[in-house]
Amino acid sequence: EAIEWPLKYRSVFAYANANPPKGIFLYGPPGTGKTLVAKAVANESESNFISIKGPELLSKWVGESEKGIREIFRKARQAAPCIVFFDEIDAIAPIRGRDSGDSSVTERMISQLLTELDGLEVLKDVVVIAASNRPDIVDPALLRSGRFDRHLYVPPPDRDSRIQIIKIHTKNIPKAEDVNVEHLADITENYTGADIASFISTAVMVAIRQHVFKYEDPVEAEKHVKELTVNMQQIEDAMKKTRPLSKQETDWYKRIEEKFGKPRLSEIDMKAIT
Repeated sequence: EAIEWPLKYRSVFAYANANPPKGIFLYGPPGTGKTLVAKAVANESESNFISIKGPELLSKWVGESEKGIREIFRKARQAAPCIVFFDEIDAIAPIRGRDSGDSSVTERMISQLLTELDGLEVLKDVVVIAASNRPDIVDPALLRSGRFDRHLYVPPPDRDSRIQIIKIHTKNIPKAEDVNVEHLADITENYTGADIASFISTAVMVAIRQHVFKYEDPVEAEKHVKELTVNMQQIEDAMKKTRPLSKQETDWYKRIEEKFGKPRLSEIDMKAIT
């Protein structure tokens, strides 16, 4: 409701003289679908979507990085209703005052971001979403009221979400009858959506490799292609080679969540963001 409603129900918000949040800050481990959340919200709210990875804005030329930020907001105003998504915002907005070779550049970029968010030119029908795996190093000035003042934790998927993710990534592969989606969901706690997609893709490549080794002649390989299946053992072997989030990592994000004291995105429809 913080992102979608102000864009879908603009007249209702105008009638109530409500001030929707300007910015939403998504944080969580890598691979949990923060970018997909932003895209899904843009799709649901029928808004235009501008996506930028923070490092893309860094330039060695004086003034170019700030110019890039100004240009993004100019385009967003023209394309309203619009969602602007800054991925890896920690790359362009780290805590000021820290020793860094690019500190002068990032400090100017932070100032430009603050100018755009606080500026005289109203961000009408524009919502800004930022995402980071390292919320601890994002400059706190950006996370205050009137800026990125909604902080939402995007956690690793729970069991039900993992079932949805596994179903999506195994839907169109030639899987063997022994592939048990619910069992895979049981044994993949602390695996992110990206981890699951990765090890299923690896298992598919293993199955292809075994098929090609069996039928080296391309004609024969194609003739017997229906013999190619991805079985449970191949998926489990690939899964074991993919490192899930450690307890130390999940505990660290939980402490950050407690610090922010804000809600988490735990009820997102995984079909919409995978």
